Amino acid sequence: MRWMRLVSPCLLAPLLAHPQGGRGAWNSFGGDPQRTGWNRTETALTSANIKDLKLEWTASLDSPAKELTNLTAPVVRSNVHTSRGIKDFVIVAGASDRLYAIDGDTGQITWQKTLSTQATPSRSASWLCPNALTATPVIGPLPGKGNAVFALASDGKLHAFNLVSGEDLLPPTPFVPAFAKTWSLNLVNNVLYTTTSQGCNGVKSGVYALDLADPNRTVTSFTVSASGAGIWGRAGAALTAGGKIIVETGDGPYDPTTGNYSDTVLALSPKDLDLVDYFAPSNREWVTKKDLDMGCMSAVVFNFKTWELVAAAGKEGVIFLLDAKSLGGTGHRTPLYRSAGFANGEINFAGKGFWGAFSTWEDAAGTRWLVAPAWGPPTAATKFSNLYGPTPNGSLMAFRVELQGDRPALTPAWNSVDMKLPTPAVIANGMVFALADGDDGAQFGPHGNLLDTPARKARTGHAILYALDAATGSILFSSGGIIRSFSHFSGLTVAGGRVYLGTQDGTVYAFGLGSQQ
Repeated sequence: MRWMRLVSPCLLAPLLAHPQGGRGAWNSFGGDPQRTGWNRTETALTSANIKDLKLEWTASLDSPAKELTNLTAPVVRSNVHTSRGIKDFVIVAGASDRLYAIDGDTGQITWQKTLSTQATPSRSASWLCPNALTATPVIGPLPGKGNAVFALASDGKLHAFNLVSGEDLLPPTPFVPAFAKTWSLNLVNNVLYTTTSQGCNGVKSGVYALDLADPNRTVTSFTVSASGAGIWGRAGAALTAGGKIIVETGDGPYDPTTGNYSDTVLALSPKDLDLVDYFAPSNREWVTKKDLDMGCMSAVVFNFKTWELVAAAGKEGVIFLLDAKSLGGTGHRTPLYRSAGFANGEINFAGKGFWGAFSTWEDAAGTRWLVAPAWGPPTAATKFSNLYGPTPNGSLMAFRVELQGDRPALTPAWNSVDMKLPTPAVIANGMVFALADGDDGAQFGPHGNLLDTPARKARTGHAILYALDAATGSILFSSGGIIRSFSHFSGLTVAGGRVYLGTQDGTVYAFGLGSQQ
């Protein structure tokens, strides 16, 4: 646990984050280490032809769900040269420790693996702690081995496979404690990162790093607090251009003198995970008291004017813009911008506010946008330029990032149609792709009882894929009733002219324009 000192940001050598790669590359959750959700290279799908989007194929995987959890968000490499021609590889992991490489053109399984596990959980599974594979894999270089698919098994061991053949490139390597609840892998400069949350199997919340370039595969970790303070945003950790690891924490004890950082945005040094900086909202004590924790969202990192900004939020429905060089100023409590409450006017900790992860992009005119998945309706005081009816279940909220005086600020632009429940958006070629995942955010029954998995599942519906105009939020495409099941804490991907997503029943869906011959 590295909480004894703050490391000066000046001591951090600048690091260049790996870009998305060539056309059709979507290597990780959010597409890049900053977790922007923006595919800058997608050109096949356009606002003119998106009305012709159709279901090209489905793949029913032998992937049993664990509680509500099953398939991770897909990661993709398109236009890969193989002995069988140029192929698109769609990588999906299943909760039951299974990994699949699917041909993006046909939906046929190219290779599959069942990850070995050598531990037994000490606690029974639940929808909160499914004792399952939960981290979205990542595609990237393994030193000396070329491109690899990295997957984190439920027993906490890392696996690496050749992208094309599925050949094992690395023996199962200890990374995190067994049956921790882990979140999307990130990979920069040969170091893998993941986060843990919710105390599953007794594992404390924290951040983990594994150095792939070290022959010993050294693992370092940072424990957020003695208890609680989970880091359970969908995207896990985001990285700044200088390599700082940015995470949001949840409810728990707060006392920086003893290394407890609940409801806080943390910046950690690359590889060693020393604490570099932090920001805690001025009303943090109230946020913690009301269980409005910030740990349910992943921060996003992006450039605006002269700043590198970090956007952060949580169940409270407030968005913060922070300077990546100094998250909260000298006192760690002052953001560049604090919004009014955009969501969760009823102050409800269960299924309201912002959940999942941000997305951000720049349009052709150079305007910077930020979009957030909101569960429940916007507050009455939030005024959007474009609205598409009431959104009692949830919506995507889009904001323009603009200067107000000498500081960045957010201007509400549009609120999407009602979505139950919105996943983090993906942006490509002037369109916002959104998934209403059909899940239900209720955690407690009418008598205050915690709902079990069957009760939660009984409240679900089916997922709906949307393509929205990025400037206005108007619907350009909807999948209607095509998708048969719901999705729980997964996500979608847009790459190589297709949209990919997975559902809780183990099905992968690919939407595209059909044959381009």
